[in-house]
Amino acid sequence: MDNRSEVREFLMSRRARITPEAVGLVGGANRRVEGLRRSEVAALARVSVEYYAKLERGAIAGASAAVLDSLASALQLDDAERAHLLDLARAADGIPSSGRTRRRTTKPELTRPSLRWALASITDAVAFVRDPRQNLVAVNDLGRAFYSPVIGEAGRTPNLARFQFLDPVSRDFYPDWDLFAEMCVAIMRAEAGRDPHDKGLQDLVGELSTRSETFRHLWAAHDVRIHGAGTKRFQHPLVGELTLAYEELAITAEPGNVLLIYSAEPGSPSAERLALLASWVAHPLPQDG
Repeated sequence: MDNRSEVREFLMSRRARITPEAVGLVGGANRRVEGLRRSEVAALARVSVEYYAKLERGAIAGASAAVLDSLASALQLDDAERAHLLDLARAADGIPSSGRTRRRTTKPELTRPSLRWALASITDAVAFVRDPRQNLVAVNDLGRAFYSPVIGEAGRTPNLARFQFLDPVSRDFYPDWDLFAEMCVAIMRAEAGRDPHDKGLQDLVGELSTRSETFRHLWAAHDVRIHGAGTKRFQHPLVGELTLAYEELAITAEPGNVLLIYSAEPGSPSAERLALLASWVAHPLPQDG
């Protein structure tokens, strides 16, 4: 991914979404640009028009923290977007983001035994490790049953983005499919800003852009997201609807990989259904024959 074009398109997309009225300016009927003009962003950020135009052309290398902070404020960036802008600036300066070494391998890494043991110790919640390319690199037993529509029978490493955009089953598994699609792409876009040299992620974006019109549209929006915590709805083929709370935890020993834990509110119908799924995992039905 070309860093200059990423910077250019991100800044242009953020500028286009802000109306003059939102920043206390008079819009008028004869404006030829969507959103703010470059000169208006420059004034809000307290930089020259020439310098802002240079930044928006993608020449962000060397921009100071103060300039980036002023620019983020002028463009009304949220926390995820601010972090993305800083990641793009670090990449332009040749600095790996958050201490992460640059990755060029396309193969998911083998999970450490101690991490697998930790996952196995979690029995009442779905737990899995996801890498920056949306691969499920490790899951606990309940997670394997929960994500059976994603994991399938066998084959290549299960990938949440491929499942989301290329497998029709995902529309049954995710009742809020559109929301999940936006979240998936926004997380991938943030990862691309953190590590533009990740060939595996580049290849995945290329594959999905070729095969999914929805993905292409969402990728072009340049929206970014910090996952963190929240709730999601699922429609599991065995136990029905589940509303689960999720927590995302960074794995310090494996920069870029995250541990996600999905749990149900105690005493809720979702908790009962998740417990039922866990009981089937612990006591599988005998096979015929």
